[in-house]
Amino acid sequence: MVEKELQPREKEAMPTKTELTRPGRVFLPAVDIYENPEALVLLADMPGVAPDKVMVDLTDDRLTITGEISPPRGEQEQLLVQEYETGNYVREFTLGQIIDQNRIEATMKNGVLRLVLPKVEKAKPRKIEVKVG
Repeated sequence: MVEKELQPREKEAMPTKTELTRPGRVFLPAVDIYENPEALVLLADMPGVAPDKVMVDLTDDRLTITGEISPPRGEQEQLLVQEYETGNYVREFTLGQIIDQNRIEATMKNGVLRLVLPKVEKAKPRKIEVKVG
Protein backbone atom coordinates (compact mmCIF):
# COMPACT_ATOMS: atom_id res chain seq x y z
CA MET A 1 0.00 0.00 0.00
CA VAL A 2 2.78 2.45 0.89
CA GLU A 3 4.65 1.69 -2.34
CA LYS A 4 1.89 3.30 -4.39
CA GLU A 5 1.14 6.19 -2.04
CA LEU A 6 4.58 7.53 -1.07
CA GLN A 7 7.33 6.92 -3.56
CA PRO A 8 10.94 8.12 -3.25
CA ARG A 9 12.67 9.60 -6.26
CA GLU A 10 15.10 7.06 -7.72
CA LYS A 11 18.77 7.75 -6.99
CA GLU A 12 18.31 11.44 -7.68
CA ALA A 13 20.24 13.57 -5.23
CA MET A 14 18.57 16.86 -6.13
CA PRO A 15 15.07 17.71 -7.29
CA THR A 16 15.06 18.71 -10.93
CA LYS A 17 13.36 22.06 -10.30
CA THR A 18 15.59 23.14 -7.40
CA GLU A 19 18.77 25.11 -7.80
CA LEU A 20 21.22 25.21 -4.93
CA THR A 21 22.68 28.55 -3.98
CA ARG A 22 25.56 27.06 -2.01
CA PRO A 23 28.37 25.01 -3.55
CA GLY A 24 29.25 21.66 -2.05
CA ARG A 25 28.07 18.12 -1.68
CA VAL A 26 24.46 17.03 -1.54
CA PHE A 27 23.42 14.00 0.48
CA LEU A 28 20.26 11.87 0.43
CA PRO A 29 19.10 11.43 4.03
CA ALA A 30 18.30 7.85 5.00
CA VAL A 31 14.55 7.47 5.48
CA ASP A 32 12.33 4.98 7.32
CA ILE A 33 8.59 4.97 6.57
CA TYR A 34 5.99 3.47 8.91
CA GLU A 35 2.26 3.07 8.48
CA ASN A 36 -0.52 3.00 11.05
CA PRO A 37 -4.30 3.17 10.53
CA GLU A 38 -4.30 6.98 10.80
CA ALA A 39 -1.13 8.08 8.96
CA LEU A 40 2.20 7.38 7.35
CA VAL A 41 5.19 8.39 9.47
CA LEU A 42 8.45 9.29 7.77
CA LEU A 43 11.73 9.52 9.71
CA ALA A 44 14.66 11.18 7.91
CA ASP A 45 18.16 10.99 9.39
CA MET A 46 19.83 14.40 9.00
CA PRO A 47 22.71 14.58 11.53
CA GLY A 48 24.09 18.03 12.21
CA VAL A 49 21.04 19.88 10.87
CA ALA A 50 19.54 22.44 13.25
CA PRO A 51 15.73 22.66 13.34
CA ASP A 52 15.84 26.16 11.84
CA LYS A 53 17.86 24.86 8.87
CA VAL A 54 15.26 22.26 7.80
CA MET A 55 12.72 23.04 5.11
CA VAL A 56 9.76 20.90 4.09
CA ASP A 57 8.07 22.03 0.89
CA LEU A 58 4.92 20.65 -0.69
CA THR A 59 4.23 21.58 -4.32
CA ASP A 60 2.02 19.68 -6.78
CA ASP A 61 2.01 16.41 -4.76
CA ARG A 62 5.82 16.55 -4.40
CA LEU A 63 7.18 16.64 -0.87
CA THR A 64 10.73 18.00 -0.76
CA ILE A 65 12.90 17.86 2.35
CA THR A 66 16.04 20.00 2.53
CA GLY A 67 18.50 20.57 5.34
CA GLU A 68 21.69 22.56 5.60
CA ILE A 69 24.71 22.06 7.82
CA SER A 70 27.79 24.18 8.10
CA PRO A 71 31.35 22.97 8.55
CA PRO A 72 31.98 22.45 12.29
CA ARG A 73 35.33 24.26 12.43
CA GLY A 74 35.96 27.56 14.17
CA GLU A 75 37.21 30.85 12.71
CA GLN A 76 40.90 30.43 13.52
CA GLU A 77 41.09 26.72 12.66
CA GLN A 78 42.66 25.34 9.50
CA LEU A 79 41.64 21.99 8.07
CA LEU A 80 44.45 19.39 8.23
CA VAL A 81 42.57 16.11 7.73
CA GLN A 82 38.96 15.71 6.67
CA GLU A 83 37.01 12.48 7.05
CA TYR A 84 33.63 13.99 7.92
CA GLU A 85 31.97 15.74 4.99
CA THR A 86 29.28 18.37 5.30
CA GLY A 87 26.75 19.60 2.82
CA ASN A 88 23.07 19.92 2.11
CA TYR A 89 20.51 17.15 2.47
CA VAL A 90 17.83 16.87 -0.21
CA ARG A 91 15.15 14.20 -0.62
CA GLU A 92 11.95 14.25 -2.65
CA PHE A 93 8.80 12.12 -2.55
CA THR A 94 5.62 11.97 -4.60
CA LEU A 95 2.51 11.83 -2.43
CA GLY A 96 -0.51 9.72 -3.30
CA GLN A 97 -4.18 10.60 -2.96
CA ILE A 98 -4.58 8.97 0.46
CA ILE A 99 -2.51 11.71 2.16
CA ASP A 100 -4.34 14.70 3.65
CA GLN A 101 -1.82 17.34 2.56
CA ASN A 102 -3.38 20.07 4.73
CA ARG A 103 -2.63 18.21 7.96
CA ILE A 104 1.03 17.20 7.49
CA GLU A 105 3.13 17.82 10.61
CA ALA A 106 6.92 18.04 10.94
CA THR A 107 9.19 17.95 14.00
CA MET A 108 12.98 17.86 14.28
CA LYS A 109 14.81 16.36 17.25
CA ASN A 110 18.39 15.13 17.63
CA GLY A 111 19.05 15.24 13.88
CA VAL A 112 15.95 13.21 12.97
CA LEU A 113 13.10 14.80 11.03
CA ARG A 114 9.71 13.23 11.77
CA LEU A 115 6.90 13.85 9.30
CA VAL A 116 3.39 12.67 10.07
CA LEU A 117 1.38 12.33 6.87
CA PRO A 118 -2.26 11.83 7.91
CA LYS A 119 -4.52 9.78 5.69
CA VAL A 120 -7.70 11.31 4.25
CA GLU A 121 -11.01 10.32 5.81
CA LYS A 122 -12.43 7.32 4.01
CA ALA A 123 -15.89 7.57 2.51
CA LYS A 124 -18.36 6.38 5.12
CA PRO A 125 -20.95 3.85 4.00
CA ARG A 126 -24.46 5.23 4.00
CA LYS A 127 -27.92 4.04 3.17
CA ILE A 128 -29.76 5.77 0.39
CA GLU A 129 -33.50 6.10 0.84
CA VAL A 130 -35.50 4.89 -2.12
CA LYS A 131 -38.46 7.19 -2.75
CA VAL A 132 -41.65 6.09 -4.39
CA GLY A 133 -42.57 7.77 -7.65
